[in-house]
Amino acid sequence: MELDLYRQTIELIRAVDKELVINLTTGPGGRFIPSDDDPKIAAPGTTLLPPLRRVEHIAELKPDICTLDLNTMNSGGDVVINTPKNVRRMAAVIREAGVKPEFEIFDSGDLQLALDLIRDGTLEGPGLWTIVTGVKYGFAATPETLFYARNFLPAGATWSAFGIGRSEFPIVAQAWLAGGHVRVGLEDNLYIAKGVLAKSNAELVTRAREIVLGLGGEIARPGEAREQLGLAK
Repeated sequence: MELDLYRQTIELIRAVDKELVINLTTGPGGRFIPSDDDPKIAAPGTTLLPPLRRVEHIAELKPDICTLDLNTMNSGGDVVINTPKNVRRMAAVIREAGVKPEFEIFDSGDLQLALDLIRDGTLEGPGLWTIVTGVKYGFAATPETLFYARNFLPAGATWSAFGIGRSEFPIVAQAWLAGGHVRVGLEDNLYIAKGVLAKSNAELVTRAREIVLGLGGEIARPGEAREQLGLAK
C-alpha cells in the first residue's frame, strides 16, 4: 500500500508502453483476524484500514481501472470485510478520480450488493465485472457456478472470470466459452503445470493466450481493449 511504490511501478510501465491498460487493486486493507481471547479485538495480521486510505493511490495516480471488492466473507481462517457503507465511500473516490471500477465478486451476495449499488447510482452500470472462483468459502470453480453468476449480470455488462490455484487454466477456457474475458497471474496461481512453478506472469499469460486461440478466440491489442472498455486512448 505504499503510494510511492505504486507510482514507481506505473512510471516504469509507461516508460515502455504508454497504451497498456493499468489496473490497480484496492483490495488490501480489508482483512480482520479476531484474537482468541476477545474476538472484537484484532490479532496480529489484521490489515483493516479506513476506506479512504485504501483508495488514496487511486485518487493520486488515476490508473485506467481499479478493483472494487464487494466481498465480506470467511477467507481461510480470517475474515474479509467490505461493508456497503465503506464500498460506497471508496466508490465515490474512484468516480471522482475518473477511474473505471472493476467489480470483484466472490459469491452471490457480492453480486446482489453490486446490483443494489448500480440501482441507487453509487456505481455506474452495466459495469465491468470479475467473477472470482476457487477461493475457499466463495464461488466454486465449476461451470455451473460460472453460468449462475454470469446470468445475474446486467445486460451489456463486460465480464471476466478467473480461478485460484489449479483451477486457473480450466476457468480460462470456461470463461471464454461462456462469453467472458480471462485473467491469469501469479496472484492467483504459482504453477504453470502440476508441480512446476511458473517462471513469470508472462509465462502464465502465454499459456492463457494459447488456450483462447486454441478455442477459436482472439486476443485484443491494448488499443482494442481500451475501445472495448470505454477507456481513454
